[in-house]
Amino acid sequence: MTIKSAVVESFAEYSQFSSLKEFNNHFEMWMADKKRFFSKGELIGLKRLARFAAKVPGVANAKIGTVLKAIYGEYGEMGISRSTFKRMILKASDIGIFTVYETARKNGSQSSNLYVFNRFPMNELPDGDQLSHQYKTIIPSETNIKKKNKREEKAVEEQSSEITGVKPLAEQAPEQHLFVSDRVPSDFVNLVKYFFPAAKTIEEFWRMNKVAAYSNNYEQETDLVLSVSLDSFKQLVRKLKSKVEVKNPVAYFTGILNKKFQERYFEELYDLVVY
Repeated sequence: MTIKSAVVESFAEYSQFSSLKEFNNHFEMWMADKKRFFSKGELIGLKRLARFAAKVPGVANAKIGTVLKAIYGEYGEMGISRSTFKRMILKASDIGIFTVYETARKNGSQSSNLYVFNRFPMNELPDGDQLSHQYKTIIPSETNIKKKNKREEKAVEEQSSEITGVKPLAEQAPEQHLFVSDRVPSDFVNLVKYFFPAAKTIEEFWRMNKVAAYSNNYEQETDLVLSVSLDSFKQLVRKLKSKVEVKNPVAYFTGILNKKFQERYFEELYDLVVY
């Protein structure tokens, strides 16, 4: 199907969303469910294309060159190639994330494609074989669960005494943090060491921060990554000080990180809306 080329506002009738917020919610669900099918470069291209679908929620009419230029402006030499972007288009359209329509100028020559993002199918479930495979691989035995719970309970007791001031670990071994890898920023070490002084634990917190930044395509923004990590750890500390049980502080910290990076992404998406 070929459509006459026009400004993106002219394609409002193709939008499947009543607001930008609704589009963001559905796109986030697509990412949560289908992100694993895309390479890092393809994800960068897909997320950037989604930003061009902000003016008319869920409808983008940007040229490939325009999208690639925007990516290059953000990532520099770490941008993606035209072939990578085209692979992303094929994958995303096959999966059903969006539908691609060709547009033509008045003289009949081909213009930029129209990308109409689809709503996430709420009743979609993984294939039976895939679901069975997931459960076979991720459900541990009852014995392993009990062992894991005991380790977590012990960790909670240690962290509780550490956070509440009862026999602080930092006082027991004040120099453990000196063995932290140089790859971990000193600002992060200086904050975390007062609550989790063990070098290995500090490094694990930072490792998960790097993983979260990479997963959300922010690994190149070092200042932002450090700022988000510090804010997230402070939020973790507030949670622990509230005496609410946190069985796995590292996992809880990772959850905070992902939420903050996602909020940052959608803030940038909103900023692209021109009123």
